[in-house]
Amino acid sequence: MVTGGGSGIGKAIVEGLRAAGVTCHAVGRRGPVKVDVTDQPAVKAFVDTLERIDILVCAAGDNVPRRRFEEITPEAWDHLLAVNLSGAFYFINAALAKLRAAQGDVLLIASVSGQWPDPSGAAYQASKAGMIALARGAGLEEHLNGVRFSVINPGATNTPIMLKRPVRPPPEMLAQMLLPEDVAEACLAVLSLPRRAHIPELTILPTALQA
Repeated sequence: MVTGGGSGIGKAIVEGLRAAGVTCHAVGRRGPVKVDVTDQPAVKAFVDTLERIDILVCAAGDNVPRRRFEEITPEAWDHLLAVNLSGAFYFINAALAKLRAAQGDVLLIASVSGQWPDPSGAAYQASKAGMIALARGAGLEEHLNGVRFSVINPGATNTPIMLKRPVRPPPEMLAQMLLPEDVAEACLAVLSLPRRAHIPELTILPTALQA
């Protein structure tokens, strides 16, 4: 199950998992499974329809153009925390019993901005830092139940969210960014490890832009 599975990184992860033979549900506003990740009752209702969950990838995310700290509104703050952080918790909370039963994996797609300041804005950065902390805290407890929690921190990635920057990146910069498929490959590498091994956090950066 991949949230945000209808576009960008989430869509690439769905395609990668399916190519590896995984039966994968793409959840999101543009995915085949239309569930609003911020609607906790709807999330639970969908998860309850699934008999087994081996893998949960939380890739749903959003940002806003007016993101400078002096511009961000309480409404925009609440929206970004709801989509980027609370939505991940709602899915994990609803799926936890099934993930334990399957000795499954949870992958959270956070961002390097959750650890390093950048122009993505304080609200977005706070939501991604929260995802990193969520993976660490939940992983500390749930590894005892056989559930591996991992967080992937991509650098600049050429996805539709880039169109929400206050100034759109020029084509030559977009060409140097990661592709969604690069992040999907990193996710598959984490998931492919034998159960005795675990990568709790992985950072992936575009070579030409960040080092």
